[in-house]
Amino acid sequence: MSGGIYLIHDNNRLVEMTEQPYGTEDLLQKLLADYPNLLAGDQIDSNAPRRWLLVAREVSLASEEGGSGRWSVDHLFLDQDAIPTIVEVKRSSNTQIRREVVGQMLDYAANAVVHWPVERLQAEFEANPEYEQDISDLLEDPEADTEEFWQKVKINLKAGKVRLVFVSDEIPTELRRIVEFLNQQMDPAEVLAVEIKQYVSQDSNLKTLVPRIIGQTAKAQDSKPTGSRSGGQWDEESFFKELEAKAPGAVKPARAILEWAKNSVSRVTWGKGPKYGTFRAMLDHQGSAHIILEVWTDGNLYIQLGDPQASTLLGEESKRSELVLRLDEIPGVSLAAQAKKKWAYIKLTSLNDEAALKQFLEVLNWFVQEVKAT
Repeated sequence: MSGGIYLIHDNNRLVEMTEQPYGTEDLLQKLLADYPNLLAGDQIDSNAPRRWLLVAREVSLASEEGGSGRWSVDHLFLDQDAIPTIVEVKRSSNTQIRREVVGQMLDYAANAVVHWPVERLQAEFEANPEYEQDISDLLEDPEADTEEFWQKVKINLKAGKVRLVFVSDEIPTELRRIVEFLNQQMDPAEVLAVEIKQYVSQDSNLKTLVPRIIGQTAKAQDSKPTGSRSGGQWDEESFFKELEAKAPGAVKPARAILEWAKNSVSRVTWGKGPKYGTFRAMLDHQGSAHIILEVWTDGNLYIQLGDPQASTLLGEESKRSELVLRLDEIPGVSLAAQAKKKWAYIKLTSLNDEAALKQFLEVLNWFVQEVKAT
């Protein structure tokens, strides 16, 4: 291998470092697990740099419903928008990196969106006793709702919103062209490669790793959904402008729900997320602030059912069950699979029908009155 970088010590001594391959693939895999920032999240999205949370290494993946693990994914990461990021690591000396690895990754993606139960992924991650703090760090929110976050992971998987990342010390030309082509064609999935070169000093006392993103052609970037923001406060104008761009079919019910919230709860608050806008309907009652629902610019609405293992907003389990039943009666809404969750999500487009929207708002009115009665 050729090429080098140069370091200047405090004594002004120049140290030349030359490019060297990794001794084993496992070494590079471990570096990624220990230092996820090597995935160069700032290069993937300069406006809202990606932050990473490692779910697990060697995550098994089945090829059929209820089947045993057929494949083993090198790493599964999540970013702050709950987008599953599948990472496959190969050294440049491994001949599989030319073409075989591409078919392997497409197998992973096609089967992950169907055969990866989010509950199992969550259980693997939660084997780490510090998982709640990790998610809080990822979201930069000490009060982050972990169940809501995992619900978004599930939504992204179902929508095929995943990221495939090839990692190597050197990305060969053949793979580079394939990655650029796939990233341009696939939507909402994203396909990238990260080349992490290793430079070592002559005495081997110093090592430097230099990651570089490959696959983000200008055309591919233009084809991807827009919406990354540098941060700051969302408001009604910016929220609906973003929602119109991302999910135009959700605008009408979202506006109706916002108007309901302005007139029916204590206050509406706007989020500060760098990528997704949100507003919350807040109800102040008996000294506590309750989140009745959240609406996101990804086109989903989240309604708080309460924790089935603890006290609920409605004060008793029977009322919680009644809320689920009332929502389930709305045409196009099905919450049976989410009945035991703390939060349930509803696609806003399912409320585009006037009758369905009217029925939903009636349920919200009942919900608020029941909370006030507790």
